[in-house]
Amino acid sequence: MSGLFSAEKWKYAFYTVSHPMDAYYEIRHRGRGSVPIAVVLVILFSFSFSANRLLASFVVNDTDPRTVNSLTELGAVLLLYLLFCVSNWSITCLMEGEGRMKDIATAIGYAMTPMIVCFNLATLLSLFVAEGEQAFYWMVLAIGIAYGLIMMLMGIMTVQNFTLGKTLITIFLTFVAMLIIIFIILLMADLVSEVYSFFYSIYQELIFRT
Repeated sequence: MSGLFSAEKWKYAFYTVSHPMDAYYEIRHRGRGSVPIAVVLVILFSFSFSANRLLASFVVNDTDPRTVNSLTELGAVLLLYLLFCVSNWSITCLMEGEGRMKDIATAIGYAMTPMIVCFNLATLLSLFVAEGEQAFYWMVLAIGIAYGLIMMLMGIMTVQNFTLGKTLITIFLTFVAMLIIIFIILLMADLVSEVYSFFYSIYQELIFRT
């Protein structure tokens, strides 16, 4: 386990930010990535997002702190992360992609790094911006989000060995697959609820009759 969280693995996660194409190629073909570190980065992004909503100055933030639940948001982020990875892996398998599930998980997790940095930086910056200077705050957030999305795109394109056009189609189909999976899960949950209610009503009827 210590090897999965080694200093070299962490350094490589930051190296991915400055050299995404080379780094993602190494992750796919030489196993230089780490899924546990990718998951930790996703968790750190979730906490950075929640901290931004809680601590950013009122000049740029009108969120009621009482409505922010960090644990709920963490669960939602992790579920979306898992759902995206599974959906993308399912689609790329059908489209003859070369990436494995762990490659996709690593690529998406490592793409959180610029978002983590910029969300925390924007939160600190918000404490010093005055009225009329909010553009600096939004610019920092926009840079982090844009670069993170670009890294995700480059990561999927590299680990799957796809062209840019095929990668964009894959991402679109991934979101479609996510909606289908969510629909199936909700349908199954409703079915289980109906079956439970049916047997519970039978149980109650037997109890009343005895």
